[in-house]
Amino acid sequence: MSDEDSPKYKRILLKLSGEALMGNESFGLDPVAIQRICEQILEIKNLNLEIGLVVGGGNICRGQEMVKRGMDRVTADNMGMMATVINSLALMDCLESLGVYTRVMSAVKMEAFAEPYIRRRAIRHMEKGRLVIFAAGTGNPYFTTDTAASLRAMEIGAEVFIKATNVDGVYSADPKQDSEAEFYRELNYMDVLVKELKVIDSTAISLLKDNRIPIRVIDLNVPGNLKRVVMGEEVGTLIS
Repeated sequence: MSDEDSPKYKRILLKLSGEALMGNESFGLDPVAIQRICEQILEIKNLNLEIGLVVGGGNICRGQEMVKRGMDRVTADNMGMMATVINSLALMDCLESLGVYTRVMSAVKMEAFAEPYIRRRAIRHMEKGRLVIFAAGTGNPYFTTDTAASLRAMEIGAEVFIKATNVDGVYSADPKQDSEAEFYRELNYMDVLVKELKVIDSTAISLLKDNRIPIRVIDLNVPGNLKRVVMGEEVGTLIS
């Protein structure tokens, strides 16, 4: 395989939103959307990449929304962490049906469903060719799945943090609501913090900045986008 045919990275952290698993549904899981996502993941797994994956839980339970309705923050966040486990198991099932050996590792102990998260074991799984899904966030309330994903990216030594969204990159405002929103091809970490861009939370940005892990924000709805990123193409927005 020539350099042009080789992936740019060896180990990546992929962050999916829970909403991506809804597809055209208004709540829960859409098997068609999950299949489409997993087929893109299979495409890059076939390049012998080592992949860590974190998925949110917003399609089932959004902690912040529950807090607005009067629920205790810790309880709401715990429910959100449980939702990520459900999503992780759904992705595992689909990936394994496609022939991708997968392990779900949870930050909260629940051995009947997932392995406990142990950093060295997670790295060993990836070295053996298994895709690892990190569930239950950091295991603590008050931290988003973006922050959990940035933490796992650092712990496993990921070379890039890929955030898969429903838009083609980072804009100055929501492009679905503001037709004049400016698209950013490249940003630095401080731009995201100073401009208060909502693509990823400030804690996650700070962690990735301190450890110099670049972020690539892409639209997962475009077939082949994930492969283009790992092959080094300029897709979406680069934050570095």
